[in-house]
Amino acid sequence: MMRLHEIERAIGVQGGVSDISLDRLVQFERLVEKWNPSINVVAKSTIGDIWHRHILDSIQLFQIARPDQRTWLDLGSGGGFPGIVVAILAAEAMPEMRVSLVESDRRKGVFLGECIRQLGLSAAVYPSRIEDLAAQNACVVSARALAPLQSLCAFGFRHVRPGGICAFMKGATVEAEIVEAEKAWRFDLDRVTSVTDSRSSILFLRGLRHV
Repeated sequence: MMRLHEIERAIGVQGGVSDISLDRLVQFERLVEKWNPSINVVAKSTIGDIWHRHILDSIQLFQIARPDQRTWLDLGSGGGFPGIVVAILAAEAMPEMRVSLVESDRRKGVFLGECIRQLGLSAAVYPSRIEDLAAQNACVVSARALAPLQSLCAFGFRHVRPGGICAFMKGATVEAEIVEAEKAWRFDLDRVTSVTDSRSSILFLRGLRHV
C-alpha cells in the first residue's frame, strides 16, 4: 500500500506501522474533511491533498520518538497537525507516551477533543494560550507553522524538560529565522529537509538556553 510506504519513508522504519495506526490515520483524514467546512481545520486550498500536505508532513516528526519519552507537548495544534498524528503513531508504537495539545481556539479545541475520543487516543487538549500554560516539563515540544523561531525558542524553553528536545517545522524563511533566533538563544541544532517539500525543514533543538 502506497501510504504505508510513505509512512515508512517519513519515519525511517520498515514494517513498523501497524494496520491499526494506518486505519486511524485514514479515520483522522475523514474527520478533517467532515469538520473543515464549519471550522476551517486546514486551508481550503489544501483540503484535496490532506494526506501529503498535512498528515505525511506531520508523520515525519515521529522519527525522533524514543521509548523513554513519556510526554509530548504540541503547541498551537490547530487542526491536529502534528499533535493528533503523533498521538496516533504513539498509541501503538509507544503506548506509555502521553500527548498534550495546546490550542486556544475553542472550536478547534472541540474538534481535537472529538478526534481523541473517536480514535481512542491517550491525549489531552489544553484550551489555553501557550504563554498562560503552566510549565509542562515535556520530553518533546513540537510546533508546526506557528511562530518565528525566536518565539518558538521562548515557548520551548518554558515547556521542555532538561535534556528534552524541541521539534519545529519551518518553511522557506528558515535561514533568516535561525540567524534572528541566535541573537537571543543558543542551541544544538539538527536540521532535516522535509520529505514533503524540499523548501521546508524540521529543526531539532537540544540544549536550548538564553544567550
